[in-house]
Amino acid sequence: MASSNNRRKLAQTELEPHLKEEEIRNILHAADSLVSLGGRTMLAKILKGSRDKKLLELGLDNNVAYGYYRSLTIEQITERVDWMIKNDFLELEYRGDMPILYFTDKGWTIQRDQAAGLLLQQWKRWVQEGIAEADMSYLKDRNRGMILIFLQKIAATCDDRFIPLLERWELIDYQKVKKAIRQVVMHLKNKETSPLLLEDAPQADVSTELLLQPRSSERIKCWECGDRFDWTVEEQDIFRMRGWEPPKRCASCREERRKLRDSDW
Repeated sequence: MASSNNRRKLAQTELEPHLKEEEIRNILHAADSLVSLGGRTMLAKILKGSRDKKLLELGLDNNVAYGYYRSLTIEQITERVDWMIKNDFLELEYRGDMPILYFTDKGWTIQRDQAAGLLLQQWKRWVQEGIAEADMSYLKDRNRGMILIFLQKIAATCDDRFIPLLERWELIDYQKVKKAIRQVVMHLKNKETSPLLLEDAPQADVSTELLLQPRSSERIKCWECGDRFDWTVEEQDIFRMRGWEPPKRCASCREERRKLRDSDW
C-alpha cells in the first residue's frame, strides 16, 4: 500500500497540467509582451483575453496569444503559467515584493525564433500587398540575436520582393545590422539557394525535444565541501516558484551554516 506521502505526490501530479507544444509556444508568445513588466496574474489575464483596464492601457490585447485560453478559468491558466516556471521556460525575479516574469535561457531560445517567425509573416503579407515603404523604426533596438535569425529566415525564402523593405531598413539601423542586411540583399539578388549563415547569429532551429524534454534531478557541486548533491524536481519547483537561485551548498553544509548563525545569537 502506498504511503500517505506517495499518495499526496500522485494526486498532485494528476492535478498538474502537462502542456503540449502548442500551449508552450502560445504562453511564451503571451509572455513576450510582459517580460520585465508584470507577473503571473497579468500573463494569465492576457491568455484569458481579459478586458482588465491596465492590460488594455498597456496594449497587451494586441498580443498574438491574447485570449488563447479564453475557455479556461484564471486559476486553470495560472496553473499552466506555474508549469512553465517549474519547467524552466519562465522565471520569477522579485522587484521589491513584486514577482516579475522573465524568460529563462531555454524559454528565450524558443521565443526568439518564434518572434523572428512572426516578423517574417508580417513581411510576407506586406510583399503580397505590394507594400514597400513601411516605417522600419520598429526594428531598431530589438534583440540582435532575434534580428539576425529574422534576416536568415528572409534569406531562406529566396524571395527578392523583400529587397525594397531590406534597403529601407538598412537606412535607419546600426552598422552591424546594416552589414547583415547587405549580406541578405546580395544573397537574394544573386538568387543563391544555399543557407546564409550570418556572423554571430544564434542557432535558429528549435527542436520539439527542447520543449518537451522530461524533468529530472540535477547534480550540483557544493561550494562549501565540494561534494555533489541532487537537486530534486520537488526542490526545483519550490526554488523556481519563489524566485530563488539554485542552491549553492548541500543539505549538510546548509545545516552547518544554520547552526553557526544560531550560535551567534
